[in-house]
Order: sequence, then structure tokens, then C-alpha cells
Amino acid sequence: MKQPDLTFRKLVLVCQNLRSDGRDCCMRRGAEDLYHDLKLAVAAVDPSIRVSQTGCLGSCLSGPIVVIMPDNIWLGDVRKEDIPAVVERIISSK
Repeated sequence: MKQPDLTFRKLVLVCQNLRSDGRDCCMRRGAEDLYHDLKLAVAAVDPSIRVSQTGCLGSCLSGPIVVIMPDNIWLGDVRKEDIPAVVERIISSK
């Protein structure tokens, strides 16, 4: 095992889980577009912050879920119109 060359100041996870049985989940609530738009918005402000897709975070009914690490901030029901506030939260947290 070795340390990767890339390191980021923060990691922002956006759930991209799609339930195969048709039940409500982050992907059915707009997570795919949210991920792409949030990634672009964060990169424009601070390229040392990584926005990544992730699998299920266990809060499907509150999705889309965004988690800001290492601050351990969990945001639910995040919509595209929330992106400016989410970016501000990412930049200003710890």
C-alpha cells in the first residue's frame, strides 16, 4: 500500500444510488444533475476540494444527500438551486 500523489483539502460526496426496485432514492430525486453542477461550481471556486460520486449513504428518503468531509456535515434534500449555499458551506466550514 502507498500514499497516492493526489490529496485534496476536502472531499464532498454526492450520493448516486439508484434502487433497482423502483423505490425512492437519490438518483430519482435529481442527484445526477446535482453532482455535475456542484462539481463545476466547487472547481471554479477551489480546485483543492474534490467532489465525488458515491453509492448509498443510507438516507434515501432525504436525498439527494451531500456529505462534506472531513467536517462530517450531512445535507439532505439538496437541489440545484441550493448549490450556491452548499458551495459557501463547503468553503466556510472548518
